[in-house]
Amino acid sequence: MLKQILSKLPRKSLKPDSDESTWGDSALSADSPRVASKSQRPHGGSSTAAKRASSSAVFPASMVSGFEPLVPFKDVANAEKMNLFVSKLSLCCVTFDFSDPSKSVADKDVKRKTLVELVDFVACGTMKFSEPAILALCRMCAFNLFRVFPPNYRTGGGENDDDEPMFDPAWPHLQLVYELLLKFISSSCLDAKVAKKYIDHSFIARLLELFDSEDPRERDCLKAILHRIYGKFMVHRPYIRKSINNIFYRFVFETEKHSGIGELLEIFGSVITGFALPLKEEHKIFLWRVLVPLHKPKSIGVYFQQLSHCVMQFIEKEPKLASIVIRGLLKYWPATNSQKEAIFLGELEEILEVINMVEFQRIMVPLFWRIGCCINSLHFQVAERALFLWNNDHIVNLIAHNRQVILPIIFPALDRNVQSHWNPAVVNLTHNIRKMFLEMDEKLFISCHNHFKEEEAILTSAAEKRKEAWKQLEHAASLRPVTGNTAVLVS
Repeated sequence: MLKQILSKLPRKSLKPDSDESTWGDSALSADSPRVASKSQRPHGGSSTAAKRASSSAVFPASMVSGFEPLVPFKDVANAEKMNLFVSKLSLCCVTFDFSDPSKSVADKDVKRKTLVELVDFVACGTMKFSEPAILALCRMCAFNLFRVFPPNYRTGGGENDDDEPMFDPAWPHLQLVYELLLKFISSSCLDAKVAKKYIDHSFIARLLELFDSEDPRERDCLKAILHRIYGKFMVHRPYIRKSINNIFYRFVFETEKHSGIGELLEIFGSVITGFALPLKEEHKIFLWRVLVPLHKPKSIGVYFQQLSHCVMQFIEKEPKLASIVIRGLLKYWPATNSQKEAIFLGELEEILEVINMVEFQRIMVPLFWRIGCCINSLHFQVAERALFLWNNDHIVNLIAHNRQVILPIIFPALDRNVQSHWNPAVVNLTHNIRKMFLEMDEKLFISCHNHFKEEEAILTSAAEKRKEAWKQLEHAASLRPVTGNTAVLVS
């Protein structure tokens, strides 16, 4: 009865050179074998013919090799090993439900052992992969890896460091599939010209969707695989960059929720290293429209290290971009998030360490106005981080050469700290910086001090005048008689 049912299943032959995409929704339709049925199980009483019929239901008839998939590679002649490879891949297209550990234990173990065999076979690298083998492997990866993640109900988009990572229960199989795909792409036996027909834009797009996995182990595997794809398939490089850019755009301007931003930035860090000089306009646009706006989301702490590395790569390649980046930082400077302010100040110091004098002079006025605000911050860590900039010799040298402009901007903030800041450590640091400016240019320091005192006197006088004017208004209002519904000021 089982053979009669399986014999009625459609067996469409799919040519390897077909232009039709195999990784779209059709590859994972409702008819695809996502859960192992009794007829699909790779072990446990089913006949060889039934197994072959089952694999035919998964793969096109032309793809099934006719080999018993449980036969070890060592028991088959070299000329037939590639057919056995395809047969084992078709067996691994069956997926299981890992939510119940006690379900299909024997079948899961058979699939795991088969995946281990496939990984070892690919790692040996003794035979060139045929086109049917490439298609079979890509389809097996599609069946196992390409899936929809459940909604993320965590609040805040994952920026809370206290959130423990969520691990996929199917990882024992997923890890082996990822390892197999990585070794396959890295293999010298893979012809990139043939493989690019199957590792195409649709396949890469589905891989990129998996970066939103909450399992950090899966994101690490994806990162390594995308690195290899970018390096091996030069024809796909523009598409990969564009697709990652779109993920960044959606994250910054729409959702602010994505689990794999750090890993994608790490990939781009390696990509930026290979950019030729002078930088193309496309790459500069990526810096201004993608990397700089990535400072906006409140979850920047999760991926800041990778983001800062990418930014510094650009500045090291083209130093004149430093002023552009600093203007972007000032544009997205946080108003109420003290933790982000400390992060921004740290990145600012890194940039100022490598900036040249010309670029520094272009942005020093708005930059030190912002630093002055940070010096007066009531959050002592922000104030300390801003004052620590004067511990950097290169930054002090830049300030010394431009002290005629910088000291008048920064002096009011220093004086207010000395007079009224609540934190003793901040006050001590402020005294040290005042002493440094005094030794640097005593005449200028005294001039700024006198000017500040004059401005303070003017502001105090204006405040007294306002206070006196209000007193006169209150007195005049108190002398007027109460008539009807006229409002009267009661002191």
